[in-house]
Amino acid sequence: MQNPEDKETKMEKRGKRTSRVGSTELGGLFKTLGSFLDLVSEMIERGEEEFRREGEISLPSAKGLRAVYGFSVKLGAGGKPTVETFGNVPRMTAKGPIIEKSREPLVDVFDEDDSLHVVAELPGVNESDLKIEVEEDILLISAETPDRKYHKETLLPTPVRAAEMQSSFKNGILELHLKKKKLA
Repeated sequence: MQNPEDKETKMEKRGKRTSRVGSTELGGLFKTLGSFLDLVSEMIERGEEEFRREGEISLPSAKGLRAVYGFSVKLGAGGKPTVETFGNVPRMTAKGPIIEKSREPLVDVFDEDDSLHVVAELPGVNESDLKIEVEEDILLISAETPDRKYHKETLLPTPVRAAEMQSSFKNGILELHLKKKKLA
């Protein structure tokens, strides 16, 4: 059995781990399946429903682009984890991170009785910069300002009625309420 003190030290180290960037850390959110399972176990033990880590760096080789990256782990019913990545670092190569001009915002989808509630984080964007498209079970959110671009295509858990979409946008947070289509 693991010493409780060792476990506490491990948890403290994980909590203090920030956006330290090494050639193998930026794109790999979890180095091993074991470290991911440790994180989920700790979340369950502490009664946490979400764990989030994000960071931002500038790389000389990226010609003025900043790397923005992060992930969110949420526990659903029965402790089932869902991992959502966001930022503009979609993958790592042997030469380092690939940095895209467009960022992928963090998007959460909550399945409610007869509707879906979608929350997207788009800091630095005005409502007039937003473009939202919905077709059946695909949601496309994009925005462009002189400073940044966002683009995210999300597969929804069920088809929705796009014409009945309700939206609100405040302080970089987009909220959508989408009515589910009745399935025959």
